[in-house]
Amino acid sequence: MGNERVRVVLVDDEHLVRMALRLIVDGEPDLVVVGEAADGDAAVTVVGEQRPDVVLMDVRMPGRDGLSATEEILRLPEPPRILVLTTFDSDEMVLGALRVGALGFLLKDTPPPRILAAIRTVATGEPALSPAATSRLIAAATGPHSSDARRASRETARDLLATLTDRERETANAIAEGLSNTDVARRLDITVATVKAHTSSMLAKLGVENRVQIALLVRDAEG
Repeated sequence: MGNERVRVVLVDDEHLVRMALRLIVDGEPDLVVVGEAADGDAAVTVVGEQRPDVVLMDVRMPGRDGLSATEEILRLPEPPRILVLTTFDSDEMVLGALRVGALGFLLKDTPPPRILAAIRTVATGEPALSPAATSRLIAAATGPHSSDARRASRETARDLLATLTDRERETANAIAEGLSNTDVARRLDITVATVKAHTSSMLAKLGVENRVQIALLVRDAEG
């Protein structure tokens, strides 16, 4: 991001939540809130007008929800990174948002320093997944939906992953474990630049947008 401030849009139907987030974000010299929205339709409009770097997106809102808004926003040219705000009762919607390209999620009671760190992380293109909720998300991804649907998802994921080279598949498995580029490089005894090259190749072959979606495909293949 250079010396420019990370531009942030806040999307939540609760005014007090947006107010609190604005105070947290605007208190940082490298971050700035450039817009707010109380529902999905307004979010799409504000993002189109302000062209932020990061959107903090609530998932459950009156009217248009965060999942639908995320899908439309990510179809924009040079879209922002989407960081989903969630509670434990909305795992399925968060999973849906990650599948369409959101780069991470946080619980709404996440401490402010971690919220700020997550904004900075996704602004660089890296995922930011709340450790406290990751296990719940995995459970939602592999949980008791219909056996036919699970079988179809598993077969599709396996077909896609079969297009990868052995080294790319090793990289994908490491990403699915939540390892950073540096950790992946260390495990596979390759350079970080090589990890990034493998990741870029995988994104193109798999038809996905980010590392989170790679991880979800690996999980689906194992399901």
